[in-house]
Amino acid sequence: MGSNQIGAGMRKKWLVKIKTYLERYILVSISDRTIIVCLELQRFDFDHNRQLMLNYLNEEADLLETLGLIVPLPTPFQQRVKQEAIIQTFNRKHLLLRPGETARRLYFIRSGFLRSYFIDDQGKECTTCFMRKGDLMISAHSFFTQKPAQEYIEVLQDCKLQSLSWNELNAYYADFPQGNLLGRIVTQKFYMLSEKRSMLLCTHAPELKLKQLLEQYPDIEQQTTLTNIASYLGISRETLSRIRSRNARMCVQSQNRTNFISKFDI
Repeated sequence: MGSNQIGAGMRKKWLVKIKTYLERYILVSISDRTIIVCLELQRFDFDHNRQLMLNYLNEEADLLETLGLIVPLPTPFQQRVKQEAIIQTFNRKHLLLRPGETARRLYFIRSGFLRSYFIDDQGKECTTCFMRKGDLMISAHSFFTQKPAQEYIEVLQDCKLQSLSWNELNAYYADFPQGNLLGRIVTQKFYMLSEKRSMLLCTHAPELKLKQLLEQYPDIEQQTTLTNIASYLGISRETLSRIRSRNARMCVQSQNRTNFISKFDI
């Protein structure tokens, strides 16, 4: 394969990764700001800005910056968030929440990777969602109703989190018009994630389930175990391993065909 082909492939790979990251970082994928950002990415000079791009992907997300991308925040609102938001770090395998506990805080992921799961009647772990840098992580029902949770929230990769309490969040609703707007957008986000999860489980073909998951989380296989991925997809680990092996063989065959054809390129 020629160097131009390799370069084009790398540019496409990075474009997909950054678009996926930005759509989640901004929280709302349907907005003028997101569209503008994605259009700008089409004109992004990958060859001359690779290091800038890498720095951007590696830097921590920030709660205020993310909220400000949704709606401009007045200075008093920003000052309150700065004063009240707590920053904490947690190691891999730490449980932020257990069944029977009430979710008291809303977490914003500055860095790291987390999941929520429950244990079914057969004693199997069922992963309900994955969350990464730039996402909000809560047990939605427990947090919004202030009733005991039925699920776990687990840290999969060492993380740094910013958090606000339920009381602080409700005070923002009362004190700032922007607080109500943000609350509505956050609620919509979790509703859409729940709907996407339900639709994924209704997809019968395991191969399609995995394809959709990898489109949403391109690096998930580096972030968590195959067991957790399989539990999210609603399939066995053995089925997942067979699909991955088959996909790997297909990639090798496709690469071999490309290499063969490239020999005849002028």
